[in-house]
Amino acid sequence: MRLLVVEDEPHLADGLREGLEAEGFAVDVAADGSEGLRLGLAGEHAAIVLDLMLPRLDGYRVCSALRAAGLDTPVLVLTAREGERDEVTALETGADDFLTKPFSHAVLVARLRALLRRRTSDEPDELAVGDLRMDPAARTVWRGGTEVRLTAREHAVLEHLMRRAGRVVTKRELLDEVWDPYVEIDPNIVEVYLRRLRNKVDRPFGRSSLQTLRGAGYRLSADGTDGTDGA
Repeated sequence: MRLLVVEDEPHLADGLREGLEAEGFAVDVAADGSEGLRLGLAGEHAAIVLDLMLPRLDGYRVCSALRAAGLDTPVLVLTAREGERDEVTALETGADDFLTKPFSHAVLVARLRALLRRRTSDEPDELAVGDLRMDPAARTVWRGGTEVRLTAREHAVLEHLMRRAGRVVTKRELLDEVWDPYVEIDPNIVEVYLRRLRNKVDRPFGRSSLQTLRGAGYRLSADGTDGTDGA
């Protein structure tokens, strides 16, 4: 899942990006309210982490503008301010949750996951492709009755493929959704992670569900029996 962090303090913005990426999220960062609003209006993010005290356009106005445009993207507000009035104002402008600096990274991640669960409450709690199952909220994966341990990034790649099961997913799509599209990354990293996933969710179980379609991309199928290359 891709998140947007709108934070003008470079050290904190870098820390948020690194911490959230370690949890398996892809993260875009905006350093002022105007840029944050522009990126937020694109509607490409699962959730937004929004500072209130921002240059050019403060967080209240950013949140109000997002809601006025009809976007329902969950917004978690961060602020150094304390007090009931600031919390009430943030919530009244359309924010979904509120966290006062300094905050625990674990609490931030837990709040974000709670927001994401609420947003997708009308979707199945569990993803399933054949006997490959995933609980995205609990971050657990099973093949049949066996639990498979994945890293945060492996989990993010597999979740993206499971949500698009049966469809072709390009390398560029995976790079944009699971990694940072604004940082130079060797595209071959995708093959590295697909190989790791095959070694965990396919080969130990005699399956070939993670398929490579030469020149097109990748596809996750329920049985992997159509003759495509799973190497």
